[in-house]
Amino acid sequence: MSKNLVEQENDVRSQSANIEGNDETAQAGANNLWAKLKNILGTGQQSALLGAAFLMFTSAIGPGFLMQTTTFTEQYRNSFGFVILVVTFISIFAQLNIWQIIAASRLRAQDVANKVLPGLGHIIAFFVSFGGLAFCLAHNAASALAMNILFGLDYKIGSLVIGVIGIIVFTYKSIGVVVDKFCEVTGIFMLITLIYLGVASHPPVGLALKSTFMPNELPLFPVVTLIGGTVGGFICFSGGHRLVDAGIVGQKNLKKVGGYATLAIVLTTIVRIMLFLAALSAVVSGFKLDPSNPAASVFSFVMGPAGGILFAVLIFSEALNSLVGAAYTSVSFLKTLSKTIYNHERGSIVAFIALSTVLFEFIGQPVKVMILSGTLNALILPLALGSMLIAAHRKDIVGEYKHSKIMTAMGWVVVAIAGYMAIVSFGGIPAMWLD
Repeated sequence: MSKNLVEQENDVRSQSANIEGNDETAQAGANNLWAKLKNILGTGQQSALLGAAFLMFTSAIGPGFLMQTTTFTEQYRNSFGFVILVVTFISIFAQLNIWQIIAASRLRAQDVANKVLPGLGHIIAFFVSFGGLAFCLAHNAASALAMNILFGLDYKIGSLVIGVIGIIVFTYKSIGVVVDKFCEVTGIFMLITLIYLGVASHPPVGLALKSTFMPNELPLFPVVTLIGGTVGGFICFSGGHRLVDAGIVGQKNLKKVGGYATLAIVLTTIVRIMLFLAALSAVVSGFKLDPSNPAASVFSFVMGPAGGILFAVLIFSEALNSLVGAAYTSVSFLKTLSKTIYNHERGSIVAFIALSTVLFEFIGQPVKVMILSGTLNALILPLALGSMLIAAHRKDIVGEYKHSKIMTAMGWVVVAIAGYMAIVSFGGIPAMWLD
């Protein structure tokens, strides 16, 4: 009897040791996973660089991006591939020029513009902030759509949800850190989801590729709208201003800055192509997109009923992420022009988000708001990029830095193209809104 008790006690001790060993192994595995995640997301300067790239990337693929891409793919079908090609070309030279000039000058865009021409920075700051407000309205609209799909909530009630969450995000003490990590994590989720959507749709790649270089028509309005949604307004400055806040400036950092700007453009282009291919696959198959929510229709076409739920989760993530980026960057334009805003940056961002939420309660019409916001932001690009290119060759602004002549020339080409298309397409805004 005594022997059996001893054996049972030993068995219990052995089991306890195994459990403790398993707990330690599980803890070690969790720590190792967290270490790998931190390595992927980066630490210190690398984290700020990656955060800046993802801030630009996630701002460019906000909810308006989903609506614009699907709406115009349905309208222009495979010719929309040409639009993506033109927008990618413009994005590359706009983004690289702006990031490098901001880094070389060690100044935010509005301060650079004021050195080029006194008062110009104030004008750009006003228009960028106004465009940022339009984007925030679009993000409230997207949240309203998502909440309506998931829970059947009224649009105005749904828009309040993202406003409240956005305000809570900025109660965190370190604004830069929370923006970096927030954009990185949600950006990875968006990237994986949209790549899967494009691949799973079994798209007509040959048709899309042919029309990209030989389109059936040349749609200007979609080009100017997508420019606004990809690099227009606050978007092209979001990453650059984040780097100024993080102190990653000067000629010694230009190579890194250029590399991460390119990363942002590549990621944006990949997801735009994937969504275009999925939407094209739906359109050419004869699938009818819901005019009230065309992007959700594409998800449903590819994945059935589950697609609508995934779309709602994705668009809410995009809306919240882009709201954070728009508010953060818009206030970064205003804070060097106002000591009050500079001293109360967090409160100013919260007020910015609250204003957009209140305005949407009166405006409504979520799909049109999202498309319109991209168009308004495209009108800003020629003025803002032009001032940056002038600054790139002034020693009192960039010191001994020598800006690439090729980059300068291509930058002016972008200014000319964007300016012309913005003027020609501006008349399309009232027609779209009144339709």
